[in-house]
Amino acid sequence: MNATSSAEVMKTAAALVEAFGSHDPAAYFPFFADDATFIFYTHPEILTSRASWEKLWAQWEHDLGFKVHSCESQDAHVQLLGSDAAVFRHIVLSSIEMEGVLEVVKERETIVFHHDGLRWVAVHEHLSPWDDQQ
Repeated sequence: MNATSSAEVMKTAAALVEAFGSHDPAAYFPFFADDATFIFYTHPEILTSRASWEKLWAQWEHDLGFKVHSCESQDAHVQLLGSDAAVFRHIVLSSIEMEGVLEVVKERETIVFHHDGLRWVAVHEHLSPWDDQQ
């Protein structure tokens, strides 16, 4: 692993954040492996597949008017683990609409990436709340 790999992970993560921030599920979800897992502090269950996150996204859109208006990454860092794994962490500011209320949410996010031989693909995402007092 080298600086090129770190830059590739950063570029992949930036594109993932851009797709999320554009509320573009068709562009966003392919960044994740089919068996990716997701831990969201706002949801009581661990999601154990990309399909389960896609289903929840669609449910939120339908039931709650879920819409992402923007997403900004700050203080991004990549930790390379051997030749095929990396941990990406950052602070993320998202402008999200639910039930007609627009809110800016500040969170810490960790995404674990695996290089599948062709590209860096996200295999785990974990969000936790963040405020500047922590």
